[in-house]
Amino acid sequence: MSAVFDKPSFYKRTLPMLQGFDGLLAFAVFLLACAGLLIMYSSGYEHGTRFVDHGRNMLIAGAIMFVVAQIPPQRLMSLAVPLYVMGVALLVAVAIFGITKKGARRWLNVGMVIQPSEILKIAMPLMLAWWFQKREGQLRPLDFLVAGVLLVIPIGLIMKQPDLGTSLLVLAAGLAVIFFAGLSWKLIAPPVVLGLAGIFLLVWFEPQLCADGVRWSILHDYQQQRICTLLDPTRDPLGKGFHIIQGMIAIGSGGVFGKGFMAGTQTHLAFIPERTTDFIFAAYSEEFGLVGNLLLIAGFIFLIWRGLAIALQASTLFARLLAGALTTIFFTYAFVNMGMVSGILPVVGVPLPFISYGGTAMVTLGLALGMLMSIARVKR
Repeated sequence: MSAVFDKPSFYKRTLPMLQGFDGLLAFAVFLLACAGLLIMYSSGYEHGTRFVDHGRNMLIAGAIMFVVAQIPPQRLMSLAVPLYVMGVALLVAVAIFGITKKGARRWLNVGMVIQPSEILKIAMPLMLAWWFQKREGQLRPLDFLVAGVLLVIPIGLIMKQPDLGTSLLVLAAGLAVIFFAGLSWKLIAPPVVLGLAGIFLLVWFEPQLCADGVRWSILHDYQQQRICTLLDPTRDPLGKGFHIIQGMIAIGSGGVFGKGFMAGTQTHLAFIPERTTDFIFAAYSEEFGLVGNLLLIAGFIFLIWRGLAIALQASTLFARLLAGALTTIFFTYAFVNMGMVSGILPVVGVPLPFISYGGTAMVTLGLALGMLMSIARVKR
């Protein structure tokens, strides 16, 4: 006698993979992605395939998010050490025989050209979350010192390339893990106070520090120029200060309600440099104004709030630290990009999440979202 087994339908086979996804997080990403496609169509329609390529990058990031979301946090934890070691090894390889473009050595040819520093945006929080998970219940000051060393090694290699933007993102992710792990405020407060004092002194003595012929030995020449240009962009309005000045003009000319979709003059007359990548926020502000900016910022706040809520509800220390650090990456991306376009931070080449054009950054965002979804699914 033969037995016949009913084959489950495609819907029943795929339903377990879809269950447990965090709907609020997905909704926040969907809203930001729609805003990105809208402004990319306006600012990039003269760039041929920019709009189509941006949509393709979003689909790739979505696919990566879906795949990574199927991996449980325990498996992600097992990847922390290998991924960190590989990332640091590739950074050392870049320092020895990397590819140099425009005065920066950031790329490596391994059959295809890659930028290893991008790996550390994910590997760094993974590694530190793994470290504190292993030390759970027996944390000592020495453990925080070891975590600091693990953070400083890749930061130093990335700064040497030089790549200030990526080093800031990796630093923010690493410091977030250390902070959420329970670093005492007694150790946090002194560097914060010194930093604020340094900023005050820098602004106060700007005419002397940025005078012609003055050289800051602790920074590269281009980094010094960026800071001095931030403090006074009119020093070189047609050169180093052009980006900041045009970005502020575009933001201010948008007014309360903006000039309207496809109606931005600064954008479409090509006054805004890099209007589809680093300075796309200026193009968005010109066309949608203060109201549009508030809605966009609200979207990012909603995304960050949901990420922190997932971190708070996570069931293990590793998952909590990782989710908190990944959420910090989204905050740092958005804050630094909007700050540099608005003229309150130096121009460091950081894209605006889901809004700016860029394949590598979109892949990194897809990985981060997938890990957040994975942590949320396990809790559910």
